[in-house]
Amino acid sequence: MLSIVYSSRASDSFDEAYLVDLLLRSRRNNKRLGLSGMLLHHGGHFLQAIEGPEDALRERMAIIASDPRHSSLRMLLEEEIPERTFPAWTMGHVEADDEPAAPGLRNVFEALAAGGDVSDSLPSLRELIRWYQVRAA
Repeated sequence: MLSIVYSSRASDSFDEAYLVDLLLRSRRNNKRLGLSGMLLHHGGHFLQAIEGPEDALRERMAIIASDPRHSSLRMLLEEEIPERTFPAWTMGHVEADDEPAAPGLRNVFEALAAGGDVSDSLPSLRELIRWYQVRAA
C-alpha cells in the first residue's frame, strides 16, 4: 500500500459549495478506487494525504496533477505503508482554520505559504497526520 502527501494551491478562489462538490466527487472516486485519506484546507492551500493500492493511487495523482484547479503541486511524502492511516475516510475533510490546536498545523502551512523548502517541516507534517489519524479512529 502506498501513501502520498502533497500540497497545492487553488488556481482560482472558490466558495463553500465548490468545496463540498469537490469532496463529494472525491469521495465517490476514492471509494470506487479503494483509496482513503484526508484533505486540509487553509488560506487557499490544500494539503492532502491519500493512500491505497499503488496503481490506483498513481493514476489518481496523475489526474490531480493535470487538474487546472490545482497549481503549485508539491509532493511532500511518498512511502509504502503496512496499513491505512485513514481506513474509514474515503476523503475526510478539515478546514484548518477551525483547528488551531492541531500540532504542526501552523508550521506546515507557514512553510507552504512561503513556497520554499518544506523539508524542515516534515516532522511537523508527520505529527499533524498522526494527530488526525487518532481523531479519525
